[in-house]
Amino acid sequence: MGGGADVTIMGIVNVTPDSFSDGGQFGSAQAAVDHAMQLAEDGAGILDIGGESTRPGAQAVSIDDEISRVMPVIEALAGKTGAVLSIDTRKPEVARVAVAAGASMWNDVSALTYNEKSVETAASLDCDVVLMHAQGDPRTMQENPSYTDVVVEVIAYLAARIEVCVAAGVARERLIVDPGIGFGKALDHNLALLANLERLQALDCRLLLGASRKRFIAALDRDGPAKDRLGGSLAAALAGYARGASIFRVHDVAETRQLLKIAHRIAQTIGNP
Repeated sequence: MGGGADVTIMGIVNVTPDSFSDGGQFGSAQAAVDHAMQLAEDGAGILDIGGESTRPGAQAVSIDDEISRVMPVIEALAGKTGAVLSIDTRKPEVARVAVAAGASMWNDVSALTYNEKSVETAASLDCDVVLMHAQGDPRTMQENPSYTDVVVEVIAYLAARIEVCVAAGVARERLIVDPGIGFGKALDHNLALLANLERLQALDCRLLLGASRKRFIAALDRDGPAKDRLGGSLAAALAGYARGASIFRVHDVAETRQLLKIAHRIAQTIGNP
């Protein structure tokens, strides 16, 4: 954000018919490309392109279908934007072709556990990798999530995944951790993670927060369409900024950019009137 604020906004580009917030809205390749270019113009430093919904209850998509959704978008964006291209997938086959086409980040909600070849693929691709915590898979993860201490357990899980990746040859500086807000978590679990994000800094990796438009916001305020959760999304981003998050995965890029700029300037001014 400038002035020493080492934060980046990751804009969400869902090329899917069934994502929880904007499913079908950018289902065609051209609509997704146009949306991605607008997000970059609005301030996204990363564009996260996904062809499989991971919303609660979502069904898996075949490798071929996922590739056919995301590849035209990545190919159209490669070289046409200064934003980093990220592939949002659990499948190493999809990640491999995406990186070959111009992506340089792999965002995996399964923390490279979905496929036994994922870790070695990540090492061979030499791209940035987001390791996210999730309890269960998207189809069943919200049925009855349970933890003894969600913060301790999420940190322990991510620490273990980091060590597996490093041992396989993934450079530690390539790794980014995500506590997985809304992925196998009840309301109290999400709030505990948001309130204790600074504890994840002990993992010595960049910290990504993806709380945009999540259902916990409606649970605290009033139910309604996901697009009406901007205020809660910004509140979560502000909490994350104050607790060390450096990458913010969001739908509403322009609004989040403005929030982070103002928050950073206020932080700079404290003690320097």
